[in-house]
Amino acid sequence: MSKSEIIMLVIGFTGQFMFFMRFFVQWLYAEKYRKSIIPVAFWYFSLGGSFCLLTYAILRKDIVFIVGQSTGSIIYLRNLYFIHKERERKLYEND
Repeated sequence: MSKSEIIMLVIGFTGQFMFFMRFFVQWLYAEKYRKSIIPVAFWYFSLGGSFCLLTYAILRKDIVFIVGQSTGSIIYLRNLYFIHKERERKLYEND
């Protein structure tokens, strides 16, 4: 196996690990609070996993995977934007 193939596998498995971690973090929160809660870490793991898998898909030249991961990244960034805007609004309300 060549060095570039190993690097591609590391990128791909890192993305898969991040996607696993987002579900793991969400499960821990759900168990702790006894209801379904989406923590902010879920969106960061989603974005990180999506970025790694998008990189992997580009390296593999897989157009289906590229389109899928690109779309997901936009959604994850948008959710993080809303979360940070809401936090910012709450800070100004408390002043």
